Amino acid sequence: MKYSYANYYKNTKQDNVMHQVADELFPEGKCEKAFNSITQWPDYKQTDLISLDDFAKQQGVRKVFYKDESTRLNLGAFKALGGAYAVQHVLETRAAVGDDSPLTVCTATDGNHGRSVSWGAQKKNIPCHIFIHAGVSQGRAKILAANGATVHRVDGNYDDSIAACIKMADENGWQIVSDTSWEGYREIPTQIMAGYTVLAAETIEQLEAQKETLTHIVLQAGCGGMAGALLAYFWKYWRDDLPEVIIMESDMSDCVLESMQRDEIYLVDIVDETIMAGLSCGEVSELAWPILRHGASHVLTVGDEGVKPMMRYLAKSEGERPNIVGGECSASGLITLKTMMDNPELAKSANIDKDSVVLIIGTEGATDPDLYQEIVG
Repeated sequence: MKYSYANYYKNTKQDNVMHQVADELFPEGKCEKAFNSITQWPDYKQTDLISLDDFAKQQGVRKVFYKDESTRLNLGAFKALGGAYAVQHVLETRAAVGDDSPLTVCTATDGNHGRSVSWGAQKKNIPCHIFIHAGVSQGRAKILAANGATVHRVDGNYDDSIAACIKMADENGWQIVSDTSWEGYREIPTQIMAGYTVLAAETIEQLEAQKETLTHIVLQAGCGGMAGALLAYFWKYWRDDLPEVIIMESDMSDCVLESMQRDEIYLVDIVDETIMAGLSCGEVSELAWPILRHGASHVLTVGDEGVKPMMRYLAKSEGERPNIVGGECSASGLITLKTMMDNPELAKSANIDKDSVVLIIGTEGATDPDLYQEIVG
């Protein structure tokens, strides 16, 4: 079955200011500090970079590498690197100025970010409040509560849950630990993005050990935090040798594509919720936007039709690779590559051919075990 796509944008506005926006986001030492801290955590270990030779052969490219975040810190998603690190940063900042007053943290989430924040808060014995929207599954809500968080379900979409979180934080004096940014709220999201770059540092080391050079990188975008963080880190490392970067979104929450077309941040009103819950965000993070605007090569939006088949495909190896526990958002990178190869004009536009070496981020495992079991069996 061939996959169709909803919309496609080729960024012809790339220019030479990436050095400025990347250095503003990650000044010297910020990513190194996150790496040195996180790699000392008791549960830390490097996640696998798996060569999907069976998938590469099917799609007609030379190599597809899949960074498997399903084992990350026993939380099953890359976001474990960000929220918990930000909670630690808040504590260290307060300690540095002698602030020992009671601390309560809060955030809005589609699931994985809140799990990281609640896990980090639980490890430090800090009260935590998590705001979820109407579309977040009950399974994900239960996991958040199991980490000791007080869970508040809000009518509406992700952006409504952010608004509710901000309102209650203001009323109660709680510290917001959000992975998206807005005017006047930048420091903590920057620390979260720095945490995500541990994934990028590991990937570079693993690729160099295999003597492989990437030609393309596929990055999922919800609010753009991960995509912006990894794109900035990869650019700071590879500079002019940066591979082509393809940003993928759900066609139900295409805030990056809409913003690219307008050349400014644009708020998308999410009406229907994608099964790829982590991608359901209506507005690009203020921090991520300049990185994506100046550094991404392409933006592709796709529907949900390929999610379940790709999850089943990952779970059952058709070659020498291991079976992979890949959640809904993990399927999205594979869907993106297949969609582009199913539509020759897209593949040509993105310069994908038989010699291409593509990196895909498997952002999560079975973060909703009931839903995963229902889909994969």
